[in-house]
Amino acid sequence: MRALPAGVEALYARHVAEWAFLEPDERDELVAAAAALVARWRWEAANHFDLTDEMCAVIAGQAAWMALGLGLDDLAAIGTIVVHPATMTSVGSRPGPVDGLLNDEPVYLHGEAHHHGPLLLAWDAVRRDTRRFGNGLNVVVHEITHKLDMLDGIVDGTPPLADEQRRRWIEACTAEYQRLRDGTDDGLLRDYAATDTGEFFATAAETFFDRPTELAERKPALYGVLRDYFGADPAARRHRGAWQDRACAQPSP
Repeated sequence: MRALPAGVEALYARHVAEWAFLEPDERDELVAAAAALVARWRWEAANHFDLTDEMCAVIAGQAAWMALGLGLDDLAAIGTIVVHPATMTSVGSRPGPVDGLLNDEPVYLHGEAHHHGPLLLAWDAVRRDTRRFGNGLNVVVHEITHKLDMLDGIVDGTPPLADEQRRRWIEACTAEYQRLRDGTDDGLLRDYAATDTGEFFATAAETFFDRPTELAERKPALYGVLRDYFGADPAARRHRGAWQDRACAQPSP
């Protein structure tokens, strides 16, 4: 059974974007959640990849970051994580851009979530995203969000929600999704979010966790429904951290 390596706090200081803005008790909660996920998930390495405990800890740390407000149950239920050393190639016929035509060109994947199946990740993409904060990219968050979308059996960009929360979710997400499809979006969400509603949710979640302040300022309705669903307010954490930094920088009287 896998376990977190010694000194994991230093690892998370380098690889979890939110770490610097968390209070000590929140950091303890994140580490505890990551430890639970590392132990409960089944880890598989593809293509004879040398999958280390440190790599598993980095992946689980991104999920534990999400779990701070969401809780562990749905994340732990993912079950199996398959880690590939590098970008995966998917081959086979699939619907093309024109109805009735098939496309058999290879598709290059950084991750893939299977309904009732494993979550696949390319380690080179995980490493890239967890070393470059603030660009709105996090493949672990993206693929886990797909798994959350699948909880009600339908991949439609809407996770299981209570009626009023669902109404607000659909209203906010539909408006932003339509702007992307119309080409009138402000560019904060990357174009991939316009692929379909499932990719919109997953891409918006990446932005929510990695660029929360910008999302809150530029798309407050979308930020609001994501904040309520994930049970977290990362923009407020960033503002809190900035305020504390300014306070500490003030000269003593």
